[in-house]
Amino acid sequence: MAKTPNSAAATKATTRAHTAEATTTGKPIVGGSSSPNRRAAGSDRPVYLVDGARTPFLRARNKPGPFTPVDLAVQCGRPLLMRLPFSPDEFDAVILGCVNVIADEMNPARVAALRLCMGTAITAFTVQINCGSGMQSIDTAFRMIETGKAELILAGGAEALSHAPLVLRREAAAWFGNFAAAKSPWEKTTALALFRPEMAKPVVGLERGLTDPITELNMGQTAEVIGHLFGITREAADAYALESHQRLAHAQNNGLLDGEVIPAISRGGMLYDHDDGVRPDTSMDKLAKLDPVFEKPYGNLTAGNSSQITDGACWVVLASEEAMRKHELTPLARIIDSEWSALDPSIMGLAPTLCSTELMKRRRLSREDIDLWELNEAFAAQVLACLAAWQDEEYCRDVLGLDGVFGGIERDRLNVDGGAISLGHPVGTSGNRLVLHLVKAMRRLGLRRGIATECIGGGQGGAMLLEVA
Repeated sequence: MAKTPNSAAATKATTRAHTAEATTTGKPIVGGSSSPNRRAAGSDRPVYLVDGARTPFLRARNKPGPFTPVDLAVQCGRPLLMRLPFSPDEFDAVILGCVNVIADEMNPARVAALRLCMGTAITAFTVQINCGSGMQSIDTAFRMIETGKAELILAGGAEALSHAPLVLRREAAAWFGNFAAAKSPWEKTTALALFRPEMAKPVVGLERGLTDPITELNMGQTAEVIGHLFGITREAADAYALESHQRLAHAQNNGLLDGEVIPAISRGGMLYDHDDGVRPDTSMDKLAKLDPVFEKPYGNLTAGNSSQITDGACWVVLASEEAMRKHELTPLARIIDSEWSALDPSIMGLAPTLCSTELMKRRRLSREDIDLWELNEAFAAQVLACLAAWQDEEYCRDVLGLDGVFGGIERDRLNVDGGAISLGHPVGTSGNRLVLHLVKAMRRLGLRRGIATECIGGGQGGAMLLEVA
C-alpha cells in the first residue's frame, strides 16, 4: 500500500467519503440514534455479572483441533456450573455466540445446554454478529433480564476456527451439479470430460469468511487502510504486539488468570491448561523479519502483529437482583449499558471509537471516568489507529460529535494482560472474554468502571460499560 503523509484533513475527508451513505440517508455518522440500546439511565432493573470462566485459547495448527465449538463450551461450562450454589436447570435461558457453526452442531447453544445437563425445558439459542457474537450474547441476556423477561441467564461464546470447513470452488460446485443432473451414459461421459484437476482443490471457508463481500477487502486489508490513514508505522505495530505478548506472559507467570481460565481435557486425554499462542521470547528483531501478509510487499500487517486464529470458549452468568437474593449470589460487577455502531466496512477497525464514545456521551462520562479498557486486538495497527483517532481534533469533532479531542488512553489502562495478538481471537468468543476479563482485572486492581469494546467484521462495533459491584 502506498504511503502518504498523515493529516487530519485527509483522515476527515476519507472518513466522510466512507460514511456518505449514512449522511445522505439522514442517519448521523456516529450511528447511535438508531441503536435499540438507547434508553434513559436508571430506567430498568439492574443486571449483575456473578461469575464466569473460559477455556485456554488454543492456536489453530493447520488441522482440526482437539475440540469442536460445543466441546469447548462444555469444557468450561461444567466446572463453572458446578461451582454455582444452585442447579443448572434454574437458568431461564442459554445464549451462545458462535460464527463458524459446524454441521454436526446446529444451534450449538442448545447442544451445549443439553450436554451440560441443564434440562430439556431450557430455552437456548445461538447469536451471530461476527466478532461481536460473544458480547452480543451478554447484551441479549442483559436486555432480557433488565426488562423482566428473565432472572438468570448463561451467556457465552464458543469458536473452533481450526474446524472451519473446506468448501468447493464455485466452478467445482457447478460441475458436480451438472454431473449429478446427467441422465444417460453419454451425458455423464460428456460432463466428466469437462472436469479439471484444479476443481478438486478446496478453499478454506475461513478465508472467505474473513473477506468482506461488499468491499472485497479481507479484515487485514481494512486494518491496513486505517493504519495508513492515521500514520501507524510497522515499528509501532510491532512494538504494540511485543507488549501484548509480554503482558500475557506476565499474567500467566504470576497467576493473574487463575479462576478465569479452566483447563480443558480432550477426548484423547490430553490436558490443555494455558493459552498457547503467547510467545514470551519474541523480540522487535524477530517481529521485524516477518513479511507482510495482507498487502504484499509494502504492507505493515504481519502474522506477528495480527490476532491469531484460535479455538476457545467463554461463559458468564448474569442475574437479576431477585435471582441474587434467591440464590445468595455475590456479584462481581453490574452491567450498566451497551452500544452498537456501524460504519463503512472498509474502515471497520475504527468502530470502537464510535460505539464507546456514544455510550459515554449517553452516560455523561469523560475519558477520565473510565478506569480500565479492553479493546480487542484484532490487529495492532487497528488498536493504534483507534487511539490516534481519539486524539485527532477533526475526527473527534466531525465524526464523533465532540467539542474537542477525546484524548489519549494511557497504556496502563488498556489491555493490561495482553489481548488477541498474544492470546488469539476465536471470533465468536472474544467479546465474551473481553467482558469477563475486564471485570476480573478491575477487581484485581481495585478499579471501579470499565469499557469492553471491539470492531466487528462487516463494519460494526460493540461496547459495554461495567461497574464493579
